[in-house]
Amino acid sequence: MIILSNKKAFYDYQILETYKAGIKLFGYEAKSLREGRGRLEGSFVVKLKNGLYLTNFQIQRYSKISQKIEDSEITRSRQLLLTKREISKIVSEISQKGKSCVPLHLHLDHGLFKVEIAIVKGKKEYERKQTAKEKQEKRDLEKAKKSVGTWG
Repeated sequence: MIILSNKKAFYDYQILETYKAGIKLFGYEAKSLREGRGRLEGSFVVKLKNGLYLTNFQIQRYSKISQKIEDSEITRSRQLLLTKREISKIVSEISQKGKSCVPLHLHLDHGLFKVEIAIVKGKKEYERKQTAKEKQEKRDLEKAKKSVGTWG
């Protein structure tokens, strides 16, 4: 079940390789995410001293919590849970020029939160326009098929 999606990543980047990772959360963060109170846009994966972390991932305050949460807690870095082999592979990929790692989806998998992350390469402006044009043509074609199907 997909909770959050980063639609802007599909538009801005060319996706090269995807991985599924667990994420370390506090209890109130998990409850807030179940309410759909998070935002993946603008977040990215970085290598820190002891692993990979998802930075700039915003989780808003849980509706039924009484304590005040500071702004630094909303956007704090959250550790991603991956195998050592996956971590070393991702680190070697993002160290190359022009490549980075961004989250695509956050979903529930048997009660556990998983983040689908991807190694990406930025698209040029003309590539973005081409993608938008192809998407619009596909929509128009589907619309035409539906209208012919109802009359025929």
